[in-house]
Amino acid sequence: MNKVSGSAAEAVADIPDGASIAVGGFGLSGIPDALIDALHKQEAAGLEIVSNNCGVDGRGLGVLLAAGRIARVTGSYVGENKEFARQYLGGELEVELTPQGTLAERLRAGGAGIPAFYTPAGVGTQVAEGGLPWRYALGGTSRPEAGGGSVAVASPPKETRVFSGRPYVLEHGITTDFALVRAWRGDRHGNLVFRRAAANFNPLAAMAGRVTIAEVEELVEPGELAPDEVHLPGIYVQRIVELTPGQATDKRIEKRTVSN
Repeated sequence: MNKVSGSAAEAVADIPDGASIAVGGFGLSGIPDALIDALHKQEAAGLEIVSNNCGVDGRGLGVLLAAGRIARVTGSYVGENKEFARQYLGGELEVELTPQGTLAERLRAGGAGIPAFYTPAGVGTQVAEGGLPWRYALGGTSRPEAGGGSVAVASPPKETRVFSGRPYVLEHGITTDFALVRAWRGDRHGNLVFRRAAANFNPLAAMAGRVTIAEVEELVEPGELAPDEVHLPGIYVQRIVELTPGQATDKRIEKRTVSN
């Protein structure tokens, strides 16, 4: 029952080339920085990432993007990651964009053993009808005004059905080989507590991974977490990494807003 790994490097050592990985976080809030950095040093490539977004240039998943180690992303937001946009538009990266709520439910469904579900989100759009560019032709720009725009892989149409007079589109649950998440507190059995906005996609990503690795800011002994304060039970977590004090406090602010 002691799921603690000796280091982040040890925890991610067996992630192979081509692995699918669900990654928690939203922007830079709650991202598993230590595990991502360890994976970067481990040099696994051809990764298929499922995450709300891909961090920013030089931080979070942006580190793996810049190293050319990600082959495919399922997410809902490109954000201000210029390298993400460049690779996608240049045909170097396959990207499946999905509505944010749908992505969250696909991860939760996969973790709960639900193979698919119907949702009204995306009905009447290319999300349901197909044709969204997943990957552009390699080389050059995809911008039509620059002579590009050739789509190499497009999204397929999805099944739709009508319930009580309203159309819905079928979406599939997501499961991945691994999941990388960050929690505020955790015990040696893998029970996790998330803090404020850092909860975001972390519990959902953790549920979707067949092997879930969690980095925690504070590691406690079993029994120190009251049952009703646990956000994610340890049954979903296979490995725990305790962060150093420096790693726990190294939290970059994506956008600093101040008042005059």
